[in-house]
Amino acid sequence: MIKVDLQYSGLKDLKTEISESKIIEIHNMIQNKSGRGNDFLGWVEWPETFDKEEYNAMKQAANQLRSKIDTLVVIGIGGSYLGARAADEMIRGLNHIDKVKVIYAGHTMSSTYVAQLTKYLKDKNFGICVVSKSGTTTEPGIAFRRLEEQLISQVGLVKAKDLIVAVTDASRGALKTLADQKGYQTFTIPDDIGGRFSVLTPVGIFPLLVAGVNTDNIFAGALAAKKTLNANDLSNPAYQYAAARYLMNQKGYKAEALVTYELQMQLLNEWWKQLFGECEGKEGKGLYPTSMVFSTDLHSLGQWIQEGTRNVLFETVIKVKTPVLDANVPVDQANYDGLNYLTNKTFHEINSIAIEGVIDAHVNVGKMPNIVLEFEKMDDVQFGYLVYFFELAVAMSGYLLDINPFDQPGVEVYKYNMFKLLGKPGVK
Repeated sequence: MIKVDLQYSGLKDLKTEISESKIIEIHNMIQNKSGRGNDFLGWVEWPETFDKEEYNAMKQAANQLRSKIDTLVVIGIGGSYLGARAADEMIRGLNHIDKVKVIYAGHTMSSTYVAQLTKYLKDKNFGICVVSKSGTTTEPGIAFRRLEEQLISQVGLVKAKDLIVAVTDASRGALKTLADQKGYQTFTIPDDIGGRFSVLTPVGIFPLLVAGVNTDNIFAGALAAKKTLNANDLSNPAYQYAAARYLMNQKGYKAEALVTYELQMQLLNEWWKQLFGECEGKEGKGLYPTSMVFSTDLHSLGQWIQEGTRNVLFETVIKVKTPVLDANVPVDQANYDGLNYLTNKTFHEINSIAIEGVIDAHVNVGKMPNIVLEFEKMDDVQFGYLVYFFELAVAMSGYLLDINPFDQPGVEVYKYNMFKLLGKPGVK
């Protein structure tokens, strides 16, 4: 369901540039859970082994919550919100008219954002889904305090209890303790799946259920990926992508830009950046993951992309073959803008031709390598497939770099410094 096109990458036959025996070795490490960080490989089997009983309970709870609210606030940071937001925007779109709007908190400490959000919610029937393994992460912790207090003040203690759901540890942690004491419904973050891999767990699935997204289809897409991306060699598209970006890194490239031509996939780019940034950026290794939305960014970064510093950045372009919806360009009799020549084409046809033209310009004139990832349609099934594709690819990529793809020791440094400056008890 995803084609990896390397004809614009400058790479030759992958099998001549990388040891396929190494790919097979790492594949076995992933499947047998024998590599570094193997205690966080629960996502590998998850599309088959996820808790069906809990899933049904989530559906019931989500339907009940959905019937009572017009706005769901998802409180979380990093993987605790990015996956759900990426799925929601890709599947429902940016201007949907569904009953429930999903907004986000706990991913910023901006006072202006928080104050404006609380003001916005004063006239809303809102519910809260707070996502945190420990319940002590600063950003979502203080946001939850603020919004829980507001919800209780607006509807009272009794009603608020039915409007708050916590996705957290199964048995321990501050949030689990609080939720049990206050009677909030809880669902479980698996111990063997890290935050950036958690979109297919209750972390992402419960908010999407409240939003009305068909999560059965998301699981179907992920399961299809697990079954079709099972080859242990370079015939596997996920491993083709991983090997290609590894080779680009070996050739001296420092950054990879994930490019989409669909505005509603912008948050998928953000999820991808966290996935690859946290997995690969350690021990002085790893490509810097960045992203762009074309043609928007062609009118801002296009000059640099075409003629700026070379041999630093390469592009990975997402190409969607079939639109979920399409639109025609109307005829204007005066033709004041000279665009009547486009009236025999749809917006998607124009967008698709733009992709071809931009790749030609960047590769053949700008000498910037491109990898193209092509898939059929931007929908719920494809989202599930994309998630598993990228998760499998980043595991291969990390192990090719000889690092642990599943830890993130670097993010603890800023936390320590912040806690020290804030005067957190016990931090010196």
